[in-house]
Amino acid sequence: MLFSLKKLPQSTVRQSLFWLVGAAVTTGAIAAGGGNPSALAQTAQNPEIRVGVVQRFGEAEDDELIVEPLEGLLTLTFKTGAQTQTVSAPQAKLDIALQPLPKPALQERVVLSSHRSFESAEDSANQWRDRGIEVEIAQPSSWQVWAKREVYSTPLLRRLLLKNVQSRGFDQVFLDSEVVTAIPKAAFIANGYRYNRDRFEITTPNRRIRVVAGEGPRDRSLYGGDLMLQPNAYGTYTLVNEVPIETYLRGVVPYEIGLGAPPSTIEAQAILARTYALRNLRRFAIDDYQLCADTQCQVYFGISGAAEASDRAIAATQGLVLTYENELIDALYSSTTGGVTAKFSDVWNGADRPYLQSVIDSVQPVWNLSQKPLSAEANIRAFLALDQGFNEDDWDLFRWQAESDLTEIAQDLKTYLQRQQHPLANLTQVSQLQVTERSTGGRIQKLAIQTDVGVVELAKDEIIRALAAPRSLLFYIDPVYAAPAENAASTPAPVLKGYKFVGGGWGHGVGMSQTGAYRLGELGWSAARIVQFYYPNTELKPISRELTFWRQPSASPGSPDLPASE
Repeated sequence: MLFSLKKLPQSTVRQSLFWLVGAAVTTGAIAAGGGNPSALAQTAQNPEIRVGVVQRFGEAEDDELIVEPLEGLLTLTFKTGAQTQTVSAPQAKLDIALQPLPKPALQERVVLSSHRSFESAEDSANQWRDRGIEVEIAQPSSWQVWAKREVYSTPLLRRLLLKNVQSRGFDQVFLDSEVVTAIPKAAFIANGYRYNRDRFEITTPNRRIRVVAGEGPRDRSLYGGDLMLQPNAYGTYTLVNEVPIETYLRGVVPYEIGLGAPPSTIEAQAILARTYALRNLRRFAIDDYQLCADTQCQVYFGISGAAEASDRAIAATQGLVLTYENELIDALYSSTTGGVTAKFSDVWNGADRPYLQSVIDSVQPVWNLSQKPLSAEANIRAFLALDQGFNEDDWDLFRWQAESDLTEIAQDLKTYLQRQQHPLANLTQVSQLQVTERSTGGRIQKLAIQTDVGVVELAKDEIIRALAAPRSLLFYIDPVYAAPAENAASTPAPVLKGYKFVGGGWGHGVGMSQTGAYRLGELGWSAARIVQFYYPNTELKPISRELTFWRQPSASPGSPDLPASE
């Protein structure tokens, strides 16, 4: 059937493109299917995705990887001009050589905002687009929103943009500049020859490739599918694993939930991991792959750790995803909620998802959130004093305490602000912390920190990014005072030494609690019942052409606009 994508809504365009390329949204998937529509149709229930398994290869001059076939020979494919060439070998070494530039080069980008998580970065990107500024989301270390480099392609354009946005109150926008005298160049060594190539593909007959990054047992990973080394947006390279999603899950589920979980809990994790991956294929568009392999996406170490228990759960739920109104849900999950899950907007900027609500993580009536909202200070203290009756109450991080003195807090905050070139990054002292806003579900929304150069306000998960002590946003603070001197002639005024952080949970707390799901599985709950508990009003459905995988969310309100022409 022939049709024009230009006439379709953007969400439909994305969905149509997804199915046209066998659900991978990459030219690699078309190549893998040979461009044959029947071959692509066979991938519909098991689409291939592109995962960056070594994201910054070449950051260190001595970076090196060994790739080996599980059996047979490797085939390394690359282009020389318009000609495609292949090399077959029993092993290949990937390494880096620094190439001096004829003259120093200036590399710079306008950083419009910086974030702990992709979710808030995406909302910020949407707001900048609404102001008429073209952007791209990057992850050089933390998540950042950049003015699109192709549009703001000259030093003059970048400086005009910077001056414009700063004059309108966006004082945290900055120009990230670096003078480069040499660049890393990738190569592979096979059969005694060195091939200097920026991009090449690695395949084997059975699509099983071992990658060795060091001497230890944890430095050896086995991957299903194919590998490709390719340049990224940061002047280094990324090793990308193109892998069928059901094979990918074999390297995710054991690490995310643990093999000691009840079978239905592992099945619930498999459903969520599949849903999460297919909804989040846009995360690394700037680098031409889709997902990472760490906690900024889902932990993935290849299929080296695949096990019978997790493989059974993946097979039992094959092709099943969790949906809301025929769209894949934002299948967020975390280690431990502390007894209450969080709404999306409790942690990140952006529109709330109807199925991500504050749910008391218990099968018993231990707390009535509507009658006793945790936004009240007395209620959050009473709630965190409870340590029984919850699904997670036998886990270490269900409740926690930590102390930080003012010097430690000041150093944490200073480091955080310096990374963003914040105007208050020259602080030397912190004198007070104050919670100024808390959500109904108990998560801190705003924390004001009084410093010697002004007040710094941290919002939502930026609090966790800036301060070392809290393990989640579900906490309260108590002042800690220095003990008076023993030889004091009179009772001195108390001197603030620091703060005690008293809280619950580990992680963002949105969606399923992995530790809570252990308890529900032990109670005999099915995987379907577990996910319904954490994601109300959702439906389990098989992957199909009728589902929308992702729809562009609207930006959250609250920031001043620039004229669209600027």
